[in-house]
Amino acid sequence: MGRSEYQIRQGAPERRSEGTTGTVAVNAPSEHWRYARHLESLAAVSGQPAEAEAVAAVLRDPDLVMAESAVVTHLDRRAAGLLADEAFPAWAQAIGAALGGRTFAARRLREWTLLKAVTRGEPWSPAELLAASDWCQRTAAQSLHSDEALRLLAAGARTRRVRNAAAQRLLRRAA
Repeated sequence: MGRSEYQIRQGAPERRSEGTTGTVAVNAPSEHWRYARHLESLAAVSGQPAEAEAVAAVLRDPDLVMAESAVVTHLDRRAAGLLADEAFPAWAQAIGAALGGRTFAARRLREWTLLKAVTRGEPWSPAELLAASDWCQRTAAQSLHSDEALRLLAAGARTRRVRNAAAQRLLRRAA
């Protein structure tokens, strides 16, 4: 464990940076500060053009892993709020264009689009749900209301955890 990690775990002095919603240890590495600032800037934008521009700006950060992590965290927050919203398709298209071919972020956006289709009763592919990441299958098993999707996951999800979660949801719904 490095010095800054030790201080963070031991309750080192914390300070608020201007406009932040949380605290970060004084000796936190600069990527931690930038990550927090990126999340703040992404949360502050509204509307597709401004949000897509903010995503593209974050992805220009020299620390590619940290920048993509901030974008994916933002995607998760926004997509969860837009899942049942009519604005989701336009939002997803604008954000998808801003991702610039980032594989992980693009996959996460595709998986949110799949979850939206299942949630809204739109056409979706069982093969796509079974091929989705563990994260997507876990999220689906915990949040979807589609009996068809839950039965599919209970029978064929990749992990026992997802299969059990889907089966339990089906049993609770039947009761």
